[in-house]
Amino acid sequence: MPYRYFSTWLLPIAPGIRLPALRMAFIGAWLIIICSSSAVAQNKPLDNQFLNLSIEELMNVKVTTVSRAPEKLTQVASAIFVITQDDIRRSGATNIPDALRMAPGVQVERVGTDKWAVSIRGFNGVYANKLQVLMDGRSVYSPIFSGVLWEQQDTLMEDIERIEVIRGPAATSWGANAVNGVINIITKKAADTQGTLFTAGGGSFERGFMGARYGGKINDETPFRVYAKGFTRDQTQAVAGEHANDQWHSARGGFRVDHQRGIDQFALQGDVFFNFDGSTLDYDARYLSTSPNSQMRGHNEGGNIRFRWDRTFSERSSFMLQTYYDRNLSQLLPIGKFDAESFDIDLQYRFPLFDRHQLTWGANYRLYHNKVFDTPLLTFSPRDRTNHLIGTFIRDDITLIPDRLLFTIGSRFEHNDFTGMEIQPNARLMWTPNHENSVWLAVSRAVRTPSRAENDSRIDITSFIPTASESILSQLPFPISTTLFGNSHYNSEKLIAYELGYRHQFSPQASIDITGFANDYSQLRDVSFGVFSLSTGLPLRLLQPVFVNNQGSALTYGVETSIDLKPRENWRVQTSYSFLNIDFSSDNPLTNSNPTTGGSKKANPQHQLSVRSNYDFSDKLQLNLWLRYTSEIAFYRIPSYVTMDAKLAYRPVKNTELFIVGQNLFRQHHQELTSDFIPLVPASIPRGVFAGVQWRF
Repeated sequence: MPYRYFSTWLLPIAPGIRLPALRMAFIGAWLIIICSSSAVAQNKPLDNQFLNLSIEELMNVKVTTVSRAPEKLTQVASAIFVITQDDIRRSGATNIPDALRMAPGVQVERVGTDKWAVSIRGFNGVYANKLQVLMDGRSVYSPIFSGVLWEQQDTLMEDIERIEVIRGPAATSWGANAVNGVINIITKKAADTQGTLFTAGGGSFERGFMGARYGGKINDETPFRVYAKGFTRDQTQAVAGEHANDQWHSARGGFRVDHQRGIDQFALQGDVFFNFDGSTLDYDARYLSTSPNSQMRGHNEGGNIRFRWDRTFSERSSFMLQTYYDRNLSQLLPIGKFDAESFDIDLQYRFPLFDRHQLTWGANYRLYHNKVFDTPLLTFSPRDRTNHLIGTFIRDDITLIPDRLLFTIGSRFEHNDFTGMEIQPNARLMWTPNHENSVWLAVSRAVRTPSRAENDSRIDITSFIPTASESILSQLPFPISTTLFGNSHYNSEKLIAYELGYRHQFSPQASIDITGFANDYSQLRDVSFGVFSLSTGLPLRLLQPVFVNNQGSALTYGVETSIDLKPRENWRVQTSYSFLNIDFSSDNPLTNSNPTTGGSKKANPQHQLSVRSNYDFSDKLQLNLWLRYTSEIAFYRIPSYVTMDAKLAYRPVKNTELFIVGQNLFRQHHQELTSDFIPLVPASIPRGVFAGVQWRF
């Protein structure tokens, strides 16, 4: 595979560098840059479009994910937060999950080098199942385990235009599984990425990385770009002190071609990737019938291609057709190997009706095909399966009072192979009494459809028996084996959500956004225990069957707020705070030992705080600081922690940027979460420092 030669070249960038040396390099570079910048005139801030905008102008940035049509951020009757390219660049984030930490209400916990748990408004885990994630409108939600494999979702970070984060249901627009929110990662058009970009660097945890992009034109109406990137990241450290064996090597490449002809716009885009990673199991060999060697290495690879056609008849009337194909092969250690592919076609038509109605209608068809290769830990029956999903939606934006009161009502009607027809309505009201204030409220229904794992699987979950039960197990005459059985009659999980939001513009330099919500869940995933039996073969074992069901319910409520300030023209401060409370109800008290069901109240942090300071000393020198606080996660005995990231960027000449980034600076290691599904050793995320250079020409 070509990546072997690429990684052999890339690895020597940083292995010889040690943290003390990086600290000295950081301090030395700081002194050199400060000294050199003293002669630089206090000119306008570094060349970027967002820091030069006032807060008022930023609030009028147009978003598309909520209604699937461009609308001003201040006019959206939804809890939405936009992470811009400038935010990503200044944060020093090298991956999409870390960038998502900027949004209020989003829980992002790193489990290992290549594994994250990402959710919105609770129920977080490696396979958080109530969040729809899109890449340029292409769903990356996995139907096998109901979640997102974040190690597979990547692109050149400089090519991301913005990330739109919707907190709360968006099922009317995006269908099933958009329960607690939607994340849409939107990349730049080819016309906005002309020329050549090259970036490279390395350090302690980010051992080495490189990215390159070239943008050109086939003709005046047809710009294009191609890109490639690769990196190698060090392994984390297990809480017990040993290495977690989760080093990560990755290579990725892709292209985009845009074409405009009159009122029509066309886009063709594709990506391929290769990941090589590892893990260390945390299990008792008495229970798992796997190899005694707990350290394993695996890989996953895949690709996608997307075509989109937009026709704009007028400002209020447009047509869109998008189709894509996605395929990936995953060796998900230690569970097994999967071959998954999906095909999707989506169309939408937007048009005015009379003077006060703006109608949007759409239809969608999606095909999922996947094959699971059995292991001692996991089996699927049938092994090979194809599922279909077909749906349609309609939405009406009704202007009750022009520029003051807008009422939106709509619903999606969707049929899937597991539960049949699902109806997901939505009603929203936006009141804008003046330019400084807006109030909105919403009532929504959304569903989370079953996955293949909940329907077709048989999983050995013996290793998931909580440690508190070990004393009981030691008193049993035989070892115990616990098996989780899927349920072919598993229903969709359901949510009725109530939201209230307020936005206020204090001045062109200050704004606040507050959202309160209450979510009423029913038919949530739960488990029930069957009757013990004794195995027939040797060695003798007690067999404990566990069955998936829909007997859980929950009530969650919380508050999310973000404050945006520009004390000076060259200084921006962004603060966000989130509070979340989860009350889970179940007839089975033993589900309190499961972090995704009865234990969810203690498996999600109640409080999160983020403060970002972006300061431009001059047009050549930037200092960006990012402070974060996360409260304790009692289920995993993880204490609260405070950490900080910092990025110092210097442009000695127009097209060159030198940067030094420090991540998780306050402690040498800290733990963020433990794997809730795969029994991996609990890992601590290390402090990291890396340096790099970027050229644009």
